[in-house]
Amino acid sequence: MQPQSKTSLGQIFSLPVIVAALGYFVDIYDLVLFSIVRVPSLKTLGFSGQSLIDNGVFLLNMQMAGMLVGGILWGVLGDRRGRLTIMFASIFIYSLANLANAFATSLPAYATLRFIAGIGLAGELGAGITLVSEILHKNIRGYGTMLVASVGVSGAILANLVASAFDWRTAFVIGGVLGLLLLITRIRVAESGMFRAMGDRAEIRRGNFLALFTDWQRFRRYANSIMIGIPIWFVVGVLITFSPEFAISLRITGPVSAGNAVMFCYLGLIFGDFSSGFSSQLLQSRKKAIAIFMLLTMAGIGLYFLQSGQSPAFFYGVCAFLGFAGGYWAIFVTVAAEQFGTNLRATVATTVPNFARGMVVPITTAFQLGRNSLGLESSALAVGAICLAVAFFALAGLEETFNKDLDYFEEFL
Repeated sequence: MQPQSKTSLGQIFSLPVIVAALGYFVDIYDLVLFSIVRVPSLKTLGFSGQSLIDNGVFLLNMQMAGMLVGGILWGVLGDRRGRLTIMFASIFIYSLANLANAFATSLPAYATLRFIAGIGLAGELGAGITLVSEILHKNIRGYGTMLVASVGVSGAILANLVASAFDWRTAFVIGGVLGLLLLITRIRVAESGMFRAMGDRAEIRRGNFLALFTDWQRFRRYANSIMIGIPIWFVVGVLITFSPEFAISLRITGPVSAGNAVMFCYLGLIFGDFSSGFSSQLLQSRKKAIAIFMLLTMAGIGLYFLQSGQSPAFFYGVCAFLGFAGGYWAIFVTVAAEQFGTNLRATVATTVPNFARGMVVPITTAFQLGRNSLGLESSALAVGAICLAVAFFALAGLEETFNKDLDYFEEFL
C-alpha cells in the first residue's frame, strides 16, 4: 500500500498539476487586480466622479465580453489542438495584455486591452482542469483539481498586496512578467494521453460547440453543469460587490470596504476549494460535497442578513464564510469536465465556468430591478433564493462522476 501512496502523492504534485495551478494563480491575480486598481487607473486617465463608475462598468463589461468569446474559442481549440497548447496560449495572451495595460493612456486602449485580456483569462482554468482530470487516476483526480483551485484563488491575495505596495501600472507589469515566466515550464509538460489517443481519427468529431445544443440529454447535462455554479456568483456579484450598501442597510457599526470584502471572500474561497475537494474524495461523491457546500452557502446568506448592528470585523468574517461556502468552484468545474467525453471535454470545461460568471449579468439585473419594489435586502434574498433553488434542481439532474472513467468519446452527427 505504501508504494501506491507515494505514487499517488507524486502524481498529485506532478509538473502538469503544478503548472495548471500556477497558471490559474496568475489568471486570478489579473482578474482581481483590475477590480482593485480600476478607480486609481481611471483617475490617472483623467476621470472622476460618476465617470469612474460608468467607465468602470464599461471596462468590466468589455472584460466579460472577452471572457465569453474566449470561453468558446479556447474550448473548441482545446478539443481540436490539445489541452496543453491552449493552456499556454491563453497564459501568453493575458500576460501580454497585462504588460500592455501598464502603458494604456486612453479609455479606448484600456477597453481594448481588457477585452483581449478577457479572451486570454477565459482559457486557462478549463484547459488546466481538463488536463489534470485526464492525466490523474479517477481515484485521485479530485485532489489534483483541488490543488489547482486552492493555489489559483490565492492569486487574489497577491493582487491585493501588490496593488497596495505599487502603483497600478507596476502591478500590471508584475502580473504580465509572472505569466511569461510560467511559459518556461511548457517544455517539460506532457499533453494528455487521452487527447493524444484521438490522434488523427477522422471519424471522431472534436470541439463541436453546437453539438451541446442539438441533443436534449446533452444540452441538459451542459445546462445543469452551468446552473450549479450560479449561487457562487450571486454571492460575489451581489453580496460582496455591494457590501458597502448592505453594510449601511444592516446598520454595521463602521465603514465597510468592497475591496476588503473581496479579499476576505477570496481568503475563504482558498480554504473552501481545499475543503470541498478533500470532502469529495472522502465521501467519494462529487454531488454530496457540492450539496453540503450549497447548504453552507444558504446558511451564509442567512447569517449575512441577520448580522444587523454587528461590527465591520464580524461583517468581514461573514464574507470569509461565504467565500468558504462558495469553495465548491473546483468541484464545479471538475464535474463539468467529467460529464462529457474526451472529444468535447475541453469545450465544456472551458465554457461552463465562463458562462457561470456571465450569469452575474442577469443576477445583478434582477437584483437592481427588484430593489425598486422590494428594497435592497428583500430583493437580494429573493434573487438568492431563486439561484439556490435552480442550483439544487440542476444538481439533482446530474450523474455522479467520482468513479467515472473519462476515456470515452461523445457520439454525434
